[in-house]
Amino acid sequence: MSKILVTGADLAPQALELLRGHEVVFAGKAPTEEGIVALCAEHNPVAIIVRYSKVGAAAMDAAPALRVVSKHGSGTDTIDKLAAKERDIEVVAAAGANAAAVAEQALALMLACAKSVVSLDARMHGGHWDKATHKSLELNGRTVGLVGLGAIGLRFARMADALGMRVIGFDPFAKDLPDYVEKVEMPDIWRESDVISLHCPLTEGNRQMVNAQTLSETRRGVILVNTARGGLIDEDALLAAVRSGQVMSAGLDSFAVEPMVAGHPFQGEKGFVLSPHIGGVTSDAYVNMGVAAARNALAVLAKQRAPA
Repeated sequence: MSKILVTGADLAPQALELLRGHEVVFAGKAPTEEGIVALCAEHNPVAIIVRYSKVGAAAMDAAPALRVVSKHGSGTDTIDKLAAKERDIEVVAAAGANAAAVAEQALALMLACAKSVVSLDARMHGGHWDKATHKSLELNGRTVGLVGLGAIGLRFARMADALGMRVIGFDPFAKDLPDYVEKVEMPDIWRESDVISLHCPLTEGNRQMVNAQTLSETRRGVILVNTARGGLIDEDALLAAVRSGQVMSAGLDSFAVEPMVAGHPFQGEKGFVLSPHIGGVTSDAYVNMGVAAARNALAVLAKQRAPA
């Protein structure tokens, strides 16, 4: 029986049912890249379903039977796609499977920033009543700029439109956009947005796209939301921008290095609302991503087995 390696400790029962014709091997709750290489060498899987950690050339070389690397989610930046292409290994992703969950997290972070939810909660629990001194930001009529107009970005756009916000977006690949999304270029995102929300994959071309220069081009007091990839942001530049007031607040669900370790400069800093990369972690998304990842892997394997 051929084997499928899951770089995590579990998979939705519905996904496991789809994979019943294969032996499924789990890498554990916190797999390392080296550990994945070792498991590939031990089990020689035909497919890897990627939940955590990275899958690079060494893992691929350790598993000569490997034919497909399937992401349990939409972002494939943890997979060495060039190495996979060189070895005739397909890389597939569960695009859209967690779109609702991540878009809702982006909305929650935007609202938490605009309405000072976290700081007011802490003040209330401390016995304070700040009604006479506090003013929140009203989002109705404000402009939100979206970087990335895929399944997640467009779902978030629909919610922002429902709040009465003007929605502008940049995505060189987006077509047939709804009439409430105005397609613009990146300079317009920096210049015109009251809120900027990132919904794009991480590439070498956009790494640290949010940096000291681009942050200086935004409106003073902008809100930044990131539920995509931490590598999109120069974290030192963002910290300086929040401290100076150029960025009013940042709602972040992803970070340059994960998991975040104790002593990270964002911790305890005013102006940051943080969550541990759980935007796509809901019970529904868990099932959707697992099923999609399993189906994608099986589709590639079936295609490669089919006679020419």
